[in-house]
Amino acid sequence: MLRHAAARRSAQIRRLLSTSAPSAGAGSTLRGPCIVHKRGTDILHDPWYNKDTAFPLTERDRLGLRGLLPPRVMSFEQQYERFINSYHSLEHNTKGEPESVVSLAKWRILNRLHDRNETLYYRVLIDNIKDFAPIIYTPTVGLVCENYSGLFRRPRGMYFSAKDKGEMMSMIYNWPAETVDMIVVTDGSRILGLGDLGVQGIGIPIGKLDVYVAAAGINPQKVLPIMLDVGTNNQKLLDDKLYLGLRQPRLEGEEYLAVVDEFMEAVHARWPKAIVQFEDFQMKWAFETLQRYRNRFCMFNDDVQGTAGVALAGLLGAVRAQGRPLTDFTKQKIVVVGAGSAGLGVLNMAKHAMLRMPGIHKIGELGEGHNQFWVLDKDGLITKGRKGLDPAVVRFARGFGPEEVEDLHEGASLVEVVKKVKPHVLLGLSGVGGIFTEEVLKAMKESDSPCPAIFAMSNPTTKAECTPEDVFKHVGENAVFASGSPFSNVTLSNGRKGYANQANNMYLFPGIGLGALLSGARHISDGMLHAASECLASYITDDAIRKGILFPSISSIRHITARVGAAVARAAVDEDLAEGCSDVDPRELRSMSESDTVDYVARKMWYPVYSPLVNDK
Repeated sequence: MLRHAAARRSAQIRRLLSTSAPSAGAGSTLRGPCIVHKRGTDILHDPWYNKDTAFPLTERDRLGLRGLLPPRVMSFEQQYERFINSYHSLEHNTKGEPESVVSLAKWRILNRLHDRNETLYYRVLIDNIKDFAPIIYTPTVGLVCENYSGLFRRPRGMYFSAKDKGEMMSMIYNWPAETVDMIVVTDGSRILGLGDLGVQGIGIPIGKLDVYVAAAGINPQKVLPIMLDVGTNNQKLLDDKLYLGLRQPRLEGEEYLAVVDEFMEAVHARWPKAIVQFEDFQMKWAFETLQRYRNRFCMFNDDVQGTAGVALAGLLGAVRAQGRPLTDFTKQKIVVVGAGSAGLGVLNMAKHAMLRMPGIHKIGELGEGHNQFWVLDKDGLITKGRKGLDPAVVRFARGFGPEEVEDLHEGASLVEVVKKVKPHVLLGLSGVGGIFTEEVLKAMKESDSPCPAIFAMSNPTTKAECTPEDVFKHVGENAVFASGSPFSNVTLSNGRKGYANQANNMYLFPGIGLGALLSGARHISDGMLHAASECLASYITDDAIRKGILFPSISSIRHITARVGAAVARAAVDEDLAEGCSDVDPRELRSMSESDTVDYVARKMWYPVYSPLVNDK
């Protein structure tokens, strides 16, 4: 029986390997020789060059590897199959173990491959992205960050700390790569919904850049994860003997900004064309740094702008699910739980999207008083009567007038708001697991929408506001559900499928970064971000929307990213922000049709195959 299963698996792997490589139109997978400046064990210890047992005999002779490897030469397909079989064995051997134990075991086996053989690692990741994304990215990456000091085995990326002030301009040259295209940086202050994890937040940039390689085809030799360690206010970490970061409280105010300023200047000095993605900064610094740098450098904040773009695509899909035209988005009633950087990013982008709707020619047609959002934080409904109201929230606070719902007061509970507003959409970015209780979801059953939409977007899974089972049970089988972390679909009473859509940023940030890179954008504009979101929203067919499918399968991520990247590049050209990239100048980009741009983006994606190695001596 096991032999039959293994045979079936081998056949599946052969089919996968034969169909997963890029088509001829997407560029050839044949590579010219790669010149290496190493020999012998130095090559075996370098994961970029190491092929393990796949070095052919001629290369073993050329590179001084004879006798350093077992004599059998394995094909790439055999190595691939060997790893997949090991992974399945691990799954079998860990059945019945706690989910956290299993997830970390899976992360370890993938991480060991990453440390040893990057070509095989990324091929496995690309071919199996739907299965492995939850391991290298959310939700497992949260668990990895919580335990990173204990899991640490070898450095990956760079660390700039408060102790390095005045040295960063020279430190940046310690990184060996001559070219860096993509940087993801965090200060560890708000990792997912887990809070301040200090230096252990480095797991987020590492995971995000693995997604960039798998989804956008960014060359892994040209990516750089970065940790800005300015201290931590997490006493548990400060008391942990294994903690690897600075043992001091976080810098604040001008001291903090001075560190980030110096880092950004150092990066720009060495790699002026690199895209910098800010990730998991606490709210005050997320907005401050975005406004401080967005017009000086080519950068964006994924929590503020990426989350907003994915949420907007879902919100537009929810309008389509109701059988209404997209222009009716301006009439939707939306309750947002969470007024942090992600929640406010969604609100701002949704408001801007309304103003871009056909027929809405100026702000006055909707009016600044027009507010279809009800925003709640830990203190309940936010109104203009709240003392010390954050300026970023003012335009979304409930006020007074004909649009207001009677008897909804400052600090009203979520249940009260849902019962009285009867919203079309309930969107959670609270970081509070289970906050969409049975009572809240039953109240959503009385929504004014024929297909109430519930978005539980907080990560990781333990922080999701509710589960799809809860939604289809308490709201009804006509509901539409989406979440930030992956859940399984639900079998409904009539045998149909209740779709657990994943509204995850990985649908957008790889395309935003790739489109900005290939267009040579000077900076990343709101128009480029809106183009990315609208592209994602249009990707799903009407038939799929009617079934409750708002987002495509993660397994199509490279195709999605090519489309999104092309939309971003075209928007950069339209706004005269594009300076071109390598062999394509702005004039050529402008002359490309939409399909030509998609083809161009797809051709530029890196794909993992073994290159012949030649020593330079």
